[in-house]
Amino acid sequence: MNKSLSLSRYQYLEFEKIALGALAPLKGFMTSPEFESVVETMRLPAGEVFPLPVILDVSKEDALALSGVSVVNLIYDGVVVGELEPAGVFQCDKKAVAHKVYGTSDPAHPGVAYFLATKEFFVGGAVRLLQRARFEFSDYEFTPQEMRAYFQTQGWKTVVGFQTRNVPHRAHEYLLRCALEQADGLFVQPLVGFKKSGDYAPMAILKAYETLIQGFLPQNRVKLGILSTAMRYAGPREAVFHAIVRRNYGCTHFIVGRDHAGVGSYYAKYAAHDMVNRYNGDLGITILKFYGPFYCRRCAAIATERTCPHYQREPQEIQEISGTLMRQMLSGSGQVPSNLMRPEIVASLRGMPIFIEE
Repeated sequence: MNKSLSLSRYQYLEFEKIALGALAPLKGFMTSPEFESVVETMRLPAGEVFPLPVILDVSKEDALALSGVSVVNLIYDGVVVGELEPAGVFQCDKKAVAHKVYGTSDPAHPGVAYFLATKEFFVGGAVRLLQRARFEFSDYEFTPQEMRAYFQTQGWKTVVGFQTRNVPHRAHEYLLRCALEQADGLFVQPLVGFKKSGDYAPMAILKAYETLIQGFLPQNRVKLGILSTAMRYAGPREAVFHAIVRRNYGCTHFIVGRDHAGVGSYYAKYAAHDMVNRYNGDLGITILKFYGPFYCRRCAAIATERTCPHYQREPQEIQEISGTLMRQMLSGSGQVPSNLMRPEIVASLRGMPIFIEE
């Protein structure tokens, strides 16, 4: 009789993305040599760029029970969803690893907090998917194979991938329009897996993007499909991770903007730009680096540091537009100035839970 492991929702989503090829070249949860190589060098042992650990944490009891086992049934929500071929159990100095991966071991950082709270042992090994679980957002999710086939049927030779965890404000819209100027198609792929309390709820993000795409963008050149994986809040390393994932979905280009995958003040404004520059030409996808954007009252338009003369000369005329600011406005009066977010998008959120609660 096969040994069984029950997966949390977080673990299931990691397992599913590995098995579907979203995290290629990974074929399974990381073994000790893979984990150490990624933490220390941001590369797998064979040399492929891969910036973040993807691990399956288990208790000491489960770790001992895996000894000598060749196949483990993976169970989620009472159903056998797949199999794992254990290739070793290992531990690490979590604080030291957190500092290398996140740039901090501060437990106030949500990514660090999650990692420090994982179980004592990690088990690596190849996985096989037997049955996918269904979630409230499953109808919006596509596999890498499905997206590559879709891009081909549309005749899109160049496709820009767009990562977001927020509902779209005017700065997002600016980036999307710039992307459409440069490529045949645009793949908007909001991340709706595990996120911290206070982030946008999955269906709020989807409803808002549907409103934007259907009303204000060329629908024949934009595809919306979610990515149900965890937000790591790992800043520069996660920017590289997000690019690799979109490459696996068939995108040829990927947008990296201001404080990509950041949280609080842990990362410099354009640290992600510096990080992706280090791997330029080695990711299999072209990075589009964007600055800003913000609203300039003097220009009466969305602009960036590279296009607006008032950013340095008249900084009082600059209105920064951030996910944090929009969350504050939407959770307060619910009123957002139309130059920061379209009224139609604000209206689409009425009557539904907008944020993730504890």
